[in-house]
Amino acid sequence: MLLEFFAYLTGLFGILMAFGHFFQANRIYKNKSSKDVSLVNYIILMVGCWVWLIYGILKQDYPIMISFGISVVGTTAVVALKFVYK
Repeated sequence: MLLEFFAYLTGLFGILMAFGHFFQANRIYKNKSSKDVSLVNYIILMVGCWVWLIYGILKQDYPIMISFGISVVGTTAVVALKFVYK
């Protein structure tokens, strides 16, 4: 029962954490500046999210696929906006 609870909890927080990147992307877009955003940090996060997404797909683990699928979109948006508003 405890394991099942934490399975749902990690899935929920994985999705919530994935949406965090969209707040950064929105801030860059609103301010038209990415001066305070570390490109290296977000590239590492983006690549890591892709690796986790591929792992989730290979394992057919839907919580991993969903949370890191969202993260891939968010981190890629931040990296793209970093170049647009440099």
